[in-house]
Amino acid sequence: MPSLIPTGDGPTARCAICGAAAAGPCARCKKLVCADCCELVQGAGTFAVCTRCARKGTDLGWVTVLGWLAVVIVALGGIAGLLYLARR
Repeated sequence: MPSLIPTGDGPTARCAICGAAAAGPCARCKKLVCADCCELVQGAGTFAVCTRCARKGTDLGWVTVLGWLAVVIVALGGIAGLLYLARR
């Protein structure tokens, strides 16, 4: 992994958004970003996310969970319907 601290003995990692020296990775997409291109987000802790991920929102994980829950409910309803038809 490239050095994040400029030491003068080679190239430093660059920000994926603006090209400046990177400060660290985005907590969501893991791309290297500088301090100007990230925002601090509070959740189970404080995390730095890049401005691109911050614009997408931080609550998208719940949409995925609710989607999977809906799939399970529909599948169970289909199985119940098939069992009902089989008993008739």
